[in-house]
Amino acid sequence: MAKVTFLGLGVMGYPMAGHLVAKGHDVTVYNRTTAKAEAWAKEHGGSFAATPAAAVEGADFVMACVGNDDDLRSVCVGEDGAFVGMKSGAIFVDHTTVSAKVTRELAEIAAEKGLGYVDAPVSGGQAGAENGVLSVMCGGSESDYATAEPVMAAYGKIVKRLGEVGMGQTAKMCNQICIAGLVQGLAEALVLAEKSGLDGEALVDVISGGAAGSWQMVNRHKTMLEGHYEHGFAVDWMRKDLAICLEAGDEVGAPMPVTALVDQFYKDVQNMGGGRWDTSSLMARLKALSS
Repeated sequence: MAKVTFLGLGVMGYPMAGHLVAKGHDVTVYNRTTAKAEAWAKEHGGSFAATPAAAVEGADFVMACVGNDDDLRSVCVGEDGAFVGMKSGAIFVDHTTVSAKVTRELAEIAAEKGLGYVDAPVSGGQAGAENGVLSVMCGGSESDYATAEPVMAAYGKIVKRLGEVGMGQTAKMCNQICIAGLVQGLAEALVLAEKSGLDGEALVDVISGGAAGSWQMVNRHKTMLEGHYEHGFAVDWMRKDLAICLEAGDEVGAPMPVTALVDQFYKDVQNMGGGRWDTSSLMARLKALSS
């Protein structure tokens, strides 16, 4: 069992930190809104601190799950940043979906301070975090990963190293690209079924067990058919992720025409007022176009 700090208590971080306590780790949390950190500590029995630097004191591992590149920099560096308070030899594990560029930048700073660094973005959504069955895609040295992996197993169904620092973020980009294309395809299929008088539930019962089946189909078709999108992974966050994907594609010369197109479809959803809707709301855009 280890002394662990968790930075960021959003819909993912809050339950992930709770799983660490459930596995017997000594956990301290930090959140930008201190009241939320206090509530977490009351619920799970851990402790909280007012700054990242104070929260990481004495920690063997520091996990972070915040919003974007700038949020991650703010909790890592600066006067009250985690890197100021971490002890030599401690390992920083970043579960945020950010650019590989900021990942390598912060990993270099960490190395200069004698700290380990693993980029470990996750997939599985809020339900995966709450149930402790996330997929964790990791980049980092073999030794840092091997040391941190048993701790990440508290909330990971699968935890896998894919290469050196930055490769975890690259894997998450691939994950988001696949999701974007799948959701658009599913939305088009369900709208075609509806317009043709075909029962959507019956359709999914038949095709979900075949080659067309996917997590999105199984877990999102009901709410899509109902037109319910006030849940899940927000369109605003998906556009943030797809921007990272498209920038990375430009850097390495990987064409992403479908990803670029679906990103613009999500922009349309934002313009409809759906920035906080689930990513499956691509169907709402199609229905608006066909009405």
